[in-house]
Amino acid sequence: MKKMINTSSPLYLRLEELGIKLPKSSSPAASYVMASHVDNIVYLSGHIAKKNGQVWVGKLGQNMTTEEGKLAARAVAIDLLSTLEKHLGDLDQVGRIIKVTSLVNSTPDYTEQHLVTNGCSELFVDVFEEAGKHARSAFGVAQLPLGACVEIELIAEIKKFI
Repeated sequence: MKKMINTSSPLYLRLEELGIKLPKSSSPAASYVMASHVDNIVYLSGHIAKKNGQVWVGKLGQNMTTEEGKLAARAVAIDLLSTLEKHLGDLDQVGRIIKVTSLVNSTPDYTEQHLVTNGCSELFVDVFEEAGKHARSAFGVAQLPLGACVEIELIAEIKKFI
């Protein structure tokens, strides 16, 4: 029997206040899973940015601004939340966000990958408050799958074993 999500919990109320409706979670595009956990740690595969349901294509420093990249990273964070919810059954099972790794499709001279990644980091703090603060890395890369502008993977702590 599937657990009912408590949409009146403070976390789900924050999502509603932020105007966030979680999309249907993504499916893997090859031989991997979107989420895997060991003990009370959950690892999410890299999620690429999407806009209006399609891959958000672009290269920072060439045809995308830092602000557009930040919006793309925020969109990825929302998709990551959807995958977490699907895997755990309820976002209230998230103890804290541990680590974010962000890959930004950018030109060799672009140096604002950290600002792009803020779109994801800030959303996690808005949603999980203190538990949303995390370690992170932000890298510039020459290309991402399907020409996506941003890809982000996540490590989170689960409150209790599932």
